[in-house]
Amino acid sequence: MDILYVDDEPQGREVVAEHIERLLGHRIVQCDDGARALECYCERAFPMVLTDIRMPGLDGIELLRRIKDLPEGGRTDVVLITAHGDMSTAIAALRAGAYDYLQKPIEIEELVAVIGRVAEHQALLRENRVLTEHFDEKVAEVVRQTTDYLRQASLCEVAGLGQIGVFSERMKELLTLARRYGQDRTMPVLIEGETGTGKEIIARIIHHEGNVSDAPFVAINCPAISAGLFESELFGYESGAFTGARKAGQLGKFEFSGVGTVFLDEIGDLPMEMQPKLLRVLQERTFYRVGGLRRVELRAKVICATNQNLASLVGQGQFREDLFYRLNIGKITIPPLRERPEEILPLARMFLARSATARKREFRDLSERTEKLLLGYAWPGNVRELKNVIERAVLLYDGPRLEPEHLAFDRSGQRAGAAVAEAAGDGDLVIPLSGSHLDIDQVEAQVLREVLAKFKGNKSQASAFLGITPSSLRRKLRRLSVPDSF
Repeated sequence: MDILYVDDEPQGREVVAEHIERLLGHRIVQCDDGARALECYCERAFPMVLTDIRMPGLDGIELLRRIKDLPEGGRTDVVLITAHGDMSTAIAALRAGAYDYLQKPIEIEELVAVIGRVAEHQALLRENRVLTEHFDEKVAEVVRQTTDYLRQASLCEVAGLGQIGVFSERMKELLTLARRYGQDRTMPVLIEGETGTGKEIIARIIHHEGNVSDAPFVAINCPAISAGLFESELFGYESGAFTGARKAGQLGKFEFSGVGTVFLDEIGDLPMEMQPKLLRVLQERTFYRVGGLRRVELRAKVICATNQNLASLVGQGQFREDLFYRLNIGKITIPPLRERPEEILPLARMFLARSATARKREFRDLSERTEKLLLGYAWPGNVRELKNVIERAVLLYDGPRLEPEHLAFDRSGQRAGAAVAEAAGDGDLVIPLSGSHLDIDQVEAQVLREVLAKFKGNKSQASAFLGITPSSLRRKLRRLSVPDSF
């Protein structure tokens, strides 16, 4: 993805740009002022603009407004960078159409999370946009086929994402439940589901159901914030609350979101010392800033999501039972894709048609062998994995039908040996065929060692490659006694 990065401080800008390019592989175009950035954007539209707010001349907010006034501006996600004292300005900018904001100094893990969400958002926008654009007759036929598949589904409009197709009664019931939860702005909602099932999409449906589309949807990745900073991030702090605090204080995410939504992703990783404080806020709908004496009203809807089993974490003493029961009032459990196999082929056809249309490929349908292969696979990465498998195949191959050899796993329904070899770098993953049993922990430890070696001990890159969070990777390394330094 191409990113336009605007900041008048060259040293900090270059450091952040280098991290984005090296860690994530995105392409960065740097500008040192808003006027030059607008010229660059007019030459070619960028899917993402990352801009500081305070700059001489054309500042970040005015740049945001001018981009949104351009024909392509509605398809661009603008992320603002703000100092702690600019929070009120950031709120106004979000209402003007900014996608999200970051605070200085920029935390790399938080930046990676925001860019990841923008990349997913842009992918969804592209998929939905291509269905309404005009192509030649051959591609238009693919669009018509997609429409046939969508007629079997319940179409759900997700603000900012476009239409999503729902191909099972189970998921239709889940969306109905989500809409009901969205009508009560005071009841917290817990969304459980494996990685790739679409928890944030459900959260956004709940958010927009409350008729607060103009209010911020503030997503917080719990593992990305250190335990020591969590309280000030959520509740904010007053001037002089602690050593190093900003003189003007800081608004927390709860206060910043106003009547919008706070989305606490991966709530299972919330530090234990923060859990009773969150519980009190949910019960009383008020909180204190760090170092503050005045109660602040919580007006936002709180939605939590996790790919872990919170009931199991409660039993292990890793999550508070009282907080679990409080969150469990409004609970949505998204079933994994393997438990709703009737959706696999319609989703695969929809992804195939959209991707083929976007890339002007000839793919029109799945072969019978491909159908059997897709239905026989367990899909540990769920809908996200299915989408990625189809998109990768369309990117690399072409033809009238998608065949098994186009896909990135073998005919037994397991991951391809090539994928495992790629994960292990130049090494070989050896699975012993002799003996009375297979030690799965030993195999998992070997995979972790090989992936860490591939990325030279960089846990952020390794966790992204494995599709897990950095905190999950650290827990696995500790549990399996795998050294984390190379």
